[in-house]
Amino acid sequence: MVKYKIGVLFVSLLLLWPSITSHGFSEQIIQKGATGDDVIELQARLQYIGYYEGAIDGVYGWGTYWSVRNFQEAFELESIDGIVGQKTKDMLINATEYDEQYVKQQMYQNEDFNYYGGRQSNDASDSAPAPESETANEEQSTADGPQAVNVPEGFSQNDIQLMARAVYAEGRGEPYNGQVAIAAVIINRLDNPDFPDSISGIIYEPLAFEAVADGQINMQPNEEARQAVLDAVNGWDPSGGAIYYFNPDTATSDWIWSRPQIKRIGKHIFMK
Repeated sequence: MVKYKIGVLFVSLLLLWPSITSHGFSEQIIQKGATGDDVIELQARLQYIGYYEGAIDGVYGWGTYWSVRNFQEAFELESIDGIVGQKTKDMLINATEYDEQYVKQQMYQNEDFNYYGGRQSNDASDSAPAPESETANEEQSTADGPQAVNVPEGFSQNDIQLMARAVYAEGRGEPYNGQVAIAAVIINRLDNPDFPDSISGIIYEPLAFEAVADGQINMQPNEEARQAVLDAVNGWDPSGGAIYYFNPDTATSDWIWSRPQIKRIGKHIFMK
């Protein structure tokens, strides 16, 4: 009888094993260009702690690359190279939770699934996030509960949040129209064939923004930065159509001085 009970218990544990253990990547090294389950897990874990804001799609592109680098730097890993080896995997596993079944279910229901931050793993009471749309009303989670916000057509909530982070990191302390101008530069690049065709691609393009390189892009933006972004996407462009800007007091590049200058707002000079 005792042996029978032990056998039943062992079988029961085997059946429960997938639901009581966390996924832990395969043995492959993950790097730019990779696709599949390991990249899905990588993006979800990075998103869980705020280092990745793009769609969880299983494709290791530039957005994922810079998110990995920022994570590696913030967690003081030996190599800051965007290559996910065992040390980076171990650090991610220790710092995050990953519910593979939930993430893949949301991906199936919404190809632009891009919110896995801080979700309690395996909580059946959680409902799926509403798919992002280009209609006006969406919800933003705040300390006071869900709050209706207006998202202009053509931009997702993720786009607005990512631009707000860039504006806050690059322009906090600048006059308000200077912050709007920074957001306008990002939007102007969206319409320029020389730049990536997505907000995340523009912001995480290598060497494009100092705030990405030094990790300040991961700071939580204030409401002023977010409002500056909304003003910019609704058509206000104090930059005068600029696609570049720089601080002349700290600039070290001779090339940036060669661009045609439009105007100066606060500490920044805006250029074509």
